[in-house]
Amino acid sequence: MTIEINNESGVEVDEKVLLRLMEYNLDELHVSPDADVAIVLVDEGAMEALHVQWMDEPGPTDVLSFPMDELRPGTEDMPTPAGLLGDIVLCPQVAEAQAVAAKHSTQDELILLTTHGLLHLLGFDHAEPAEEREMFALQKDLIVGFQSAERRRRA
Repeated sequence: MTIEINNESGVEVDEKVLLRLMEYNLDELHVSPDADVAIVLVDEGAMEALHVQWMDEPGPTDVLSFPMDELRPGTEDMPTPAGLLGDIVLCPQVAEAQAVAAKHSTQDELILLTTHGLLHLLGFDHAEPAEEREMFALQKDLIVGFQSAERRRRA
């Protein structure tokens, strides 16, 4: 599995945590160890340009996902085939502002956004209420599981 992280944002981010998060989430979602994914952290200007180009919406956003091979989560018996999951683009400056509003750390917000972006790469959406419930419940389960794994790792 190749997880590439490229920080072009100018903001210091704990990339090791994001790497462990992706490894955890991909394992939990039974994605092939031969799947590839990239995380790119960009500044507000770059994120705004992407947001306008791809979503036709003004201003920077927190996360954008660009799926490639349209892979879906697998099962223990049948993992997702090898392939290119795609790119997750994060904006730490927007994440920081959202973290303040949510009263948690920027790192926690980046964990949430990275998990959210990965679920989009795997075909999840939240346009309809039922889809939103499914996606957000899975997102919460993954984050809680990762945080628990991180506590065990540090113990």
